Amino acid sequence: MDKIDTFPTHKIGDLEYCVGRVFPFGATITDGGVNFSIFSKEAESCTLLLYHHSAGEPFVEIPFPPEFRIGNVYTMMVFGINTETTEYGYRFDGEYDPKRGLMFDKTKPLLDPYAKSVSGRSVWGAGRDRSDPFQQRGQMIYEDYDWQGVTPPDIPMNELVIYEMHVRGFTRHRSSGVKFPGTFAAIYEKIPYLKELGVNCIELMPIFEFDEFENYREINGRKLYNYWGYSTVDFFAPKAGYAASAPIGLEADELKNVIMALHRNGIEVILDVVFNHTAEGNENGPYISYRGIDNRTYYLLTPDGQYYNFSGCGNTMNCNNAVVRGCILDCLRYWAWAYHIDGFRFDLASILTRDENGAPMMMPPLIESIARDAVLGRCKLIAEAWDAGGLYQVGTFPSWRRWSEWNGRYRDCLRRFIKGGAEQAPELYQRIAGSQDMYDGRSPSASVNFVTCHDGFTLYDLVSYNEKHNEANGEDNRDGCSDNDSWNCGAEGETDDPQINALRMRQMRNALTILLTSRGTPMLLSGDEFANTQFGNNNAYCQDNETAWLDWSDLEKHKDIFGYVKALIALRKASPVITSREFDTAHNGTGYPEVSFHSCEPWALDMSAPTLTFGYMYAQDRNKHGCKKDSFIYVAVNAHWEAHDFMLPIIPQGMKWYAEFDSFTDKFNMHKKLADRGPVTLQSRSTAVFIAR
Repeated sequence: MDKIDTFPTHKIGDLEYCVGRVFPFGATITDGGVNFSIFSKEAESCTLLLYHHSAGEPFVEIPFPPEFRIGNVYTMMVFGINTETTEYGYRFDGEYDPKRGLMFDKTKPLLDPYAKSVSGRSVWGAGRDRSDPFQQRGQMIYEDYDWQGVTPPDIPMNELVIYEMHVRGFTRHRSSGVKFPGTFAAIYEKIPYLKELGVNCIELMPIFEFDEFENYREINGRKLYNYWGYSTVDFFAPKAGYAASAPIGLEADELKNVIMALHRNGIEVILDVVFNHTAEGNENGPYISYRGIDNRTYYLLTPDGQYYNFSGCGNTMNCNNAVVRGCILDCLRYWAWAYHIDGFRFDLASILTRDENGAPMMMPPLIESIARDAVLGRCKLIAEAWDAGGLYQVGTFPSWRRWSEWNGRYRDCLRRFIKGGAEQAPELYQRIAGSQDMYDGRSPSASVNFVTCHDGFTLYDLVSYNEKHNEANGEDNRDGCSDNDSWNCGAEGETDDPQINALRMRQMRNALTILLTSRGTPMLLSGDEFANTQFGNNNAYCQDNETAWLDWSDLEKHKDIFGYVKALIALRKASPVITSREFDTAHNGTGYPEVSFHSCEPWALDMSAPTLTFGYMYAQDRNKHGCKKDSFIYVAVNAHWEAHDFMLPIIPQGMKWYAEFDSFTDKFNMHKKLADRGPVTLQSRSTAVFIAR
């Protein structure tokens, strides 16, 4: 039967072809041929286009005979293709009636949505030809990578310390000291650094193929690109411009090499994925693929054929349509299988809960399908649980006990508190304890806690600027969030005032101390561990330059804060009571509550009253938490502008309190034994960590 299926029945020039196999979609290399399969419900016909690499016109166009259409799938097996030098695309013909959402145009060559490699952008910022109507074409790759027996680390969600990074910005600066700056390969050279810091998971900002020339412009001689990449061209292909080896077609292997090396070193990889919209934009956007293949299937449309814009980027994908849902699942499965990806963070994930009319669904089939999928069964799933259409689902995102969320409420509450917001204290207790009020019945690890991320100020800028400074983006400083909950500590931007600079470093340590001793899964923004700055720009989406690149010389300048963060991560990893999978706050084998909150006097805190001073204690039970001995961890917090004395709780006989971290003096791992339980003085705006053993 197999021989009959693949026997050529037609010929065009030197190529032979026959009806193909419906699955899988895309271009799949088989013995002797390439199987092409693509969906379109409403097209009247489809033509396969084959190009020699970089040629302006196809060397052959093969119309799909009617018998090659199975249901709504066009499928063809072509023999004799040189897969190393051939690029491909499609033309679809059909009705053109924009008011009904029909956008077929047979003059437009289109990219296969399932293409595993995309040509035309193999070198970042190069190769653009405005006259070429088909700049990004599909390429075929062999799925024969040898993983050498290396498997994903499979680290439990509650034990992760996530490090969000931009592939290009992480090493593009001349100070990075790598061989191929700004590439996947450069991450390999930074693995020793990541291990020293102690993070065990990197979250990569978008690496699916996108067009850096989208919305390209020059402002005062500076080139502004689509730097972040939150505008996908192809969901199945890695961004070729991020690979040093892309000019020779090895971007997939380069990325896999890095992932394998990270896994060997116990570091997982989560991808930031953008399924809420595509690079085709609104009614005035370009034809790339979906618009010309089946516009009414792939996008949410108003009754008059316009695009719903819940993404803020011009269009919204019709994510809960069965075909689109299948495409998204196929994509996630492919990355989990072919690239050994450990998890996914879903940009503006609330869009994924909307139906074909844009209304939120209680039981969105896409979210459930992802949660219950067999291939994705061990992948981490993280939702950015809001969208640009006003839907905010933090704490209520449908989970099926599988989904975690970026906890925006944690970020906002902690930011407001450390700059002096006493009214935030009652909520902050909930956030520190794992946000049980939001995730009851789930786990603290459902809360991905963060203070900063790519979107907004860096941690250094959060304590250095009261206002955003996005003038370099060329949008008259209108872009980016204007409500940042930041405080410049007394001067806007850079200053020579030693007291202000000392306070800024202290405020950074305060935020990081609370973050890394909170229950939930912590996430750090790359560079925050050495006071990276974007000079007040809180929306560096277009800044492919020193604004958004990490300046590694700052690591030498700020070794103190790097060491502080490194020690905090080590403390967290050594404290299973902090990383607990449970919300348990009742008494454990120590005889103490597992998590408790205190005023300057132990056990005397009014949990509903505003305050700038409090402490929290973890009681670690050797039997429950798998430790050799019981221990206690006490974090004292003073967000007041005056010093305060704290008494530490009474602990079991034979144990002593030790001072370990002091954000005011920038000391850590002190192992300083205290004569008794206090009083200990916390200077203004400082935190301290004590351990009893």
